[in-house]
Amino acid sequence: MNKNIFFERRLEILVMNALLRGGIPFIIMSGIALLLYFQGKYSDVKGTFVASLIAFFVGAASIIYNIEHWSLIKRSGVHFIIMLITIYPILLLSGWFTIASVFDAVKIFILFAFVGIILWSLFFILARIFSW
Repeated sequence: MNKNIFFERRLEILVMNALLRGGIPFIIMSGIALLLYFQGKYSDVKGTFVASLIAFFVGAASIIYNIEHWSLIKRSGVHFIIMLITIYPILLLSGWFTIASVFDAVKIFILFAFVGIILWSLFFILARIFSW
C-alpha cells in the first residue's frame, strides 16, 4: 500500500474518531440546552451550551493520545496547545468569570492550567492502572 494512502486513511480515521468523541457529547448537551431554552430556563441555556462546546473540544482532542508514534510529552504538549486555543478563549467568553483586567485573565489561565494538570495526572494514573 502506498505510504501516502496509508497516511491519508489513518488521518481520516483520526478525524472521524475526533468528531465522534467530541460530537456525541456536544449533540447531547446542546439538546439539553435547547430543551432548557424551550422550558424558559434562559439563565441555564448559555452555561449548558458553553459546557457542550468544552466537551466537544476536549473529546475531539483526546484522539491525540491515540497517535502511538508520538512520545507522551509531544502528545501532551499538542493537547495542551489545542486546549489553550479552544477552551481558554471559551472560558474567557463564557461569562462564568468576571474579567475586569488582564490580571483576571491571568488568574483564569492559572485555573485553566491547574485543572488541566490535575485532570492530566488523574487520567495518566488511570491509564496506567487499567492499561489504556
